[in-house]
Order: sequence, then C-alpha cells, then structure tokens
Amino acid sequence: MLTDIERRALRRALEIAADDAVPLGPNPRVGCVLLSPGGGVLAEGHHRGAGTAHAEADALARASAPLTGATAVVTLEPCTHVGRTGPCAEALIDAGVSRVVIARRDPNPVAAGGVDRLRSAGVDVELDVPEELATAAQRLNRGWEHGVRHQRPLVTAKLALTLDGRAAAADGTSRWITGEIARAEVHELRATSDVVLVGSGTARADRPTLTARREDGGLHPRQPLRAVMGTGRFPALSTPEGSGEAITLATHDPSVALEDLHARGRRHVLLEGGPTLTAAFLRAGCLDELIVHLAPTLLGAGSPGLGDLGITTIADRLDLDLVEVTPLPPDLRLTLRPRAA
Repeated sequence: MLTDIERRALRRALEIAADDAVPLGPNPRVGCVLLSPGGGVLAEGHHRGAGTAHAEADALARASAPLTGATAVVTLEPCTHVGRTGPCAEALIDAGVSRVVIARRDPNPVAAGGVDRLRSAGVDVELDVPEELATAAQRLNRGWEHGVRHQRPLVTAKLALTLDGRAAAADGTSRWITGEIARAEVHELRATSDVVLVGSGTARADRPTLTARREDGGLHPRQPLRAVMGTGRFPALSTPEGSGEAITLATHDPSVALEDLHARGRRHVLLEGGPTLTAAFLRAGCLDELIVHLAPTLLGAGSPGLGDLGITTIADRLDLDLVEVTPLPPDLRLTLRPRAA
C-alpha cells in the first residue's frame, strides 16, 4: 500500500513524464522520483525520447546522496533489456534501492520482467496504486502500448456533427458547427497525437493547417505530423513557423497508410476528415476510438458526417460502445469504441 508521500511522488512522476518537450512516438514516456528512507525527494528523472537515458537512469544520475534504502517511484515497470541504454532494474538494484513503486506493468515482452528481477534481488515492489493514478499512467502511453500489442498506431477519429448528423450545410459551409470549448479541445487532441490525418478531399475543400494551437493563438510546443491520404490532387498544406512536417500518403488503403506511419515511429493517429476517410477506416476495421462533438443544432440537409459503410440492412449495423459523455457547453463530447465482435 502506498504512503501519502509515495502518492505525491507518483503524481509528480506522471507530471514530469508528460513534459511537452518529450516527443511522442515509438518510445514510452516515463517519469521517476527517488525518495530517501525518510521520504525526502532525492532526485527526479524522465525519459526524453529515443537514445536518451531512461527515467530511472536519469534520476539516478541526478542523485547526490547515497541511495541505500531509497524508494524509486516510477510510472512504468523498469526494463530488463539492454538496448541503447542498460537495464533499469539492474541499475536500481546496484544503487541500493530497497523499494520500487510501479504504476504500470510494461506490455513490451522484450523489456518486461523488471518486477520479477527486482523481487528476486530482495527489493520490495509495490504495484497496488490508486486507480486514478494507474489510469493516468495507462493514458500517458496508450498510443505506444497499442503499437506494442497490435503493430500499428492507435486510431482516433474526431467528428463535429449537428443533432441530425450533418458535418456541413447544403452550401458546403461548416464553420462553426461547434462552440469554442469543443474547438479548443481539438487542438489538445492534436497536441497529444503523433499524426493528424485528413483525406485529399478535405485538403482541397478546407485547406487546413492541421496545427495544434494554444488558447492565445500561438502554436503548441508539441506539433503532430500532418498527413494527407489519397491519390487526388490537393494544394500543399501551409507550413507556419513551428508546425509539424507535412507528408502525403498516396494510398486509399487504411492498412497501407498505418503501416507507413508505424514504420515512421508514429503511434497515435487522429483522423479529422472527411466522411469518406473515416468510413474507409471503419470498413477496414482500423478505427479504435470515435470522438463526436455533438452540437445542439439542426440543418435538415447538407453533408453527412460519415460516408458509406456498405451497410444495407439493420442486421449488419456497426454497433459502438459508449465510453463517456462529457458536456462541453453548448456541445456534448461522446467517446465511443467499435464493439468487439
């Protein structure tokens, strides 16, 4: 069971792991706080991306006091493999750490095993952390974990719809269906995704920048890769200073696009349009999460928010599980996942 000091240390470890300066991608974000036997903070560390020190090694290097009897509070199970850096479990053992609090087991079979190694060396390992903190640790790296398990990026689609399912009016206008809070959340979604992906039709019609912006209008320090998928012609995406790289995925096949993005080290894709692209990912079984910003307004005609799914009878409908409903006045955010067969 965690002490109050360890709970605070784990919250801090999660906070530093989520540093905006840490790139998203093929490596997990991890934080570590080292506590003295009396509960004082000896050092903090976090992983800063591929090729840099792991969180535990970073914290150990910053500690000036002896670590015999210390507690390490980490957001992810210390690794046991030798890659660009050494195994963190061994480093903690060698330093004399006597207790390790772990918020999340490592799903990567190559790196897992830290819990067993620590316990075999006589280190007290605590895995029973409050649900709130365990959930935060899971969400911190959910794109990375999905990539480990499925060998493709996690795919989230975002739709902004009227109550009657329209994404644009009959004359093509669509700004703004939703309110300011929902629109601000879109930029947070972009900043926490590796890639923002649209179809070539949306690129032609909307000429989006696909950047993540802060409330003051400036660019967020973490910018996604901006991708357009399709084989049709479209104007090049504008490139404001500080924006992410822009690429074209010259395919209509979601699996091919995701294979390309996975090979680039991208682990979380945000689909922002249009209806044809979202429908293609749903038909291919490549959509993992759907976020719908639902506005309390009606159009009665206009462009639907979703393209043809090839469904001709009610028995073949695509059911979704409603995960969460969140008010974003005046709108609602619905978070849904395709129901497992």
